Amino acid sequence: MTEIDAKIDALVPDWLTLPDIAEMLDVEVTRVRQLVKEGQLIAVRRGERRVLQVPAAFISDSKVVKGLSGTLTLLKDDGFTDEEMLEWLFTPDPSLPGTPAQALSENRGTEVKRRAQALAV
Repeated sequence: MTEIDAKIDALVPDWLTLPDIAEMLDVEVTRVRQLVKEGQLIAVRRGERRVLQVPAAFISDSKVVKGLSGTLTLLKDDGFTDEEMLEWLFTPDPSLPGTPAQALSENRGTEVKRRAQALAV
């Protein structure tokens, strides 16, 4: 869980609070916190009240987007911070096209993971 700067905040179009995600996933908020702790989701403090929030693009069809967890693991293993991961996921990549986050939501996780692996080289 990290603070977020304005540049990265502007890249992410929509955010959800942990209780919102818990409701969407039909789980307790403690389970969502566990997903964040395990690195399956990224949560950052935003807004005046510094509320923990997760990019809305990480949740689809009442589930965590397929391929997100593996991609986050690859990036973390490459030494990325939470902020750097968010920046990478939400910065347009002309070779995809779109952002890696969009590609994940469109079930193109293999392409995203390939690009994440290439970052380590």
